[in-house]
Amino acid sequence: MPAPERLPAPGVTTTGELEELLAKGELKVVGRIREASNAVLLCTVTYGDASADCVYKPVKGERPLWDFPDGNLAQREVAAYLVSEAMGWGLVPPTVLRDGPYGEGMVQLWIASTPAGDGPEDAEKSDESGLLALVEGEEAGEGWKPVALADVGEGRTALLVHADDPRLRRLAVLDAVINNGDRKGGHLLPAPDGRLYGIDHGVTFHREDKLRTLLWGWAGEPLTDEAREVLASLSALLADGEPLAARLAELITPVELAAVRARVAHLLRTGVHPQPSGQWPAIPWPPV
Repeated sequence: MPAPERLPAPGVTTTGELEELLAKGELKVVGRIREASNAVLLCTVTYGDASADCVYKPVKGERPLWDFPDGNLAQREVAAYLVSEAMGWGLVPPTVLRDGPYGEGMVQLWIASTPAGDGPEDAEKSDESGLLALVEGEEAGEGWKPVALADVGEGRTALLVHADDPRLRRLAVLDAVINNGDRKGGHLLPAPDGRLYGIDHGVTFHREDKLRTLLWGWAGEPLTDEAREVLASLSALLADGEPLAARLAELITPVELAAVRARVAHLLRTGVHPQPSGQWPAIPWPPV
């Protein structure tokens, strides 16, 4: 399905206004995004004079997963948005939980993605975002971080790399906090205004370590000063009695909320990006 050409929300300028548009506007289904494993519907939403394109994922269209309770992936998507907003990085498009044409579901602002640039000169293949690439040899090259060797067929391997981009690094920290079990290349959306968004956060917040990502390039490296400050602020916002903690308690289980607090505390205590645990596949499949 071709991407909508209209700007995200003409006449809407604040995050609060976008959330109100998504939560209260009239949803009309335009089509279905068939590449997704769960039901993902492209919609328009209209509220007063404001309108936007959005994605609607009804709970009824969720495919059951063995390690996540049925019917709550939409809630986890909203929880990921709330944590992203609390961190102040705006890495997740505005997302709400509401009723729609096919029942309750997650509604998220559609982001019109644009390529972020070419891969390294020796790249064999670069993804559409320009943030991931496969390169010959064992060196990532300047401006790129190595992830792992990948089988490219016919007995050949190539090095999977991602850009050494501060926006990606912030996203890697967010993923560590929410325990993202499915950070694929197709979930990275560079916007025309230079911002980077991450989408598809249904497989998050598990109490066990489920982190699977293509953004391992900083594994074991010290967190930036900015990240440590953000995590310290987030830790305070997750305390009992805080509005963020209360809202998350409506979306994930008490054990999962406790695990979020523990992950933030661990990141602050160690001061480094997490490394693969070895108890869970470190890279999602398919990676893109």
